[in-house]
Amino acid sequence: MSEHEADPVAADGADQRSLINTRWQRTLEVLSVIGPPLTVATALLVYFGWARTDAQAKSMGLDVSLFGYTVQDFILRSIQSLFQPLAWLVVIGLLWLMLDRAVAKLMETARHRDSIRRTATAVMLLGFAYAAVMWVAIVTQPERVLLYVPYLIATGLVVGAWGLSVRRRAVPPAGRTLRITPRGLERSLIFVLVTLLLFWGTSDYAQALGRGAALDYQERSALLPTAVVYSKARLAVTAPNVREVSAGTEAEPLYRYTGLRLLVVSGGRIFLLNDGWTLAAGRVVVLPDDGSVRVEYGNAAAD
Repeated sequence: MSEHEADPVAADGADQRSLINTRWQRTLEVLSVIGPPLTVATALLVYFGWARTDAQAKSMGLDVSLFGYTVQDFILRSIQSLFQPLAWLVVIGLLWLMLDRAVAKLMETARHRDSIRRTATAVMLLGFAYAAVMWVAIVTQPERVLLYVPYLIATGLVVGAWGLSVRRRAVPPAGRTLRITPRGLERSLIFVLVTLLLFWGTSDYAQALGRGAALDYQERSALLPTAVVYSKARLAVTAPNVREVSAGTEAEPLYRYTGLRLLVVSGGRIFLLNDGWTLAAGRVVVLPDDGSVRVEYGNAAAD
């Protein structure tokens, strides 16, 4: 055997290392694709919970900072409302991947490439045109809050970008021209724009749900747990329908307050609503949760 003849064992080792490197490269590509959506989803959950709670607090005459909610609290308060939209987003993403794979399989046959390229061109133009029309609808009506329109703009951009990608892939390698703009930069810009639109739409939707939650408290305040407050010091609560009764003696004064409903206990504070609470005339009673007062809670259904 000549010393210049290739060594089969060395060749197999090189092929194996090349295969491992290829797998690692694909793994890193998958992680780079999966990572940003997970980060965006977490940020959306936190922001959604904050925006929803902020709008609800403002409708009730409060500031969200009074509640002392943590990041975990905001996420938990947003999951119930965002669970179905996120589930639909995952389902749509899976369907899109299946469609993209089917289109890629059709492009393996040369006779389908022309029709796929024409269809992809139409999809690209329609997607970008739809996003532009929705954008004009928002710009021309700045005083109105158009729910879901930012989501529709993001959808148009994603559909248009996918049509552009399919159109490029449908061009035979011999007919492709030199790329001037890096594809990575183009995808990054689209990703950033779609992310901003998701935050925008989430803010509008969250604020609408927050205002709806405040209105729901007005209509269903009688279903909240009852609260009876005992305090050695007179609290002088002046909220409507709240009754003060002296339950102690001159030597050991004790005051009892009834006609209150529990809103939430958070941030070292107890938030109470008066019976018959309304957005226009209701009051929110805030007490320290430090042992200076004693509160007895009861089932509203038992009243």
